[in-house]
Amino acid sequence: MSEEKRFLVDMELLEGFRFNLDFHLEGVDPFIMDEPPPLGKGSGPNASLVLASAIGNCLSASLLFCLQRSRVQVSGLKTSVKGLIGRNPKGRWRIKEITVDIEPKISVEDSKQFERCTQIFEDFCVVTESVRQGIPVKVNVKK
Repeated sequence: MSEEKRFLVDMELLEGFRFNLDFHLEGVDPFIMDEPPPLGKGSGPNASLVLASAIGNCLSASLLFCLQRSRVQVSGLKTSVKGLIGRNPKGRWRIKEITVDIEPKISVEDSKQFERCTQIFEDFCVVTESVRQGIPVKVNVKK
């Protein structure tokens, strides 16, 4: 069964490299993104940080969902996402690696269900698995 859902994010240049993002979600305020100096002023996260955040959030939510479905009591969860940026052979900056550390707080008696979830949760993370496989990106520049 093929099911698809579309989403939309609009971005508008404010000044310099600072953009206002509209996610078209009711009750959600606009979001500011900016490049770090010397291009921008660093008044918001840049695209690399937002991508890393999306990966970390998706993995955290996927693990939490599995644990909750397995009736594991989760009393807290912390995630840290570390990235490595370097130049490719053409000298262009690229994200070379992202490492995600997730620390859920669970009770010891739930360790069997916890182990099962740690083996399967990544496969259900939309963002991480899409990035790992490479997402086709279509670009249109209008005049």
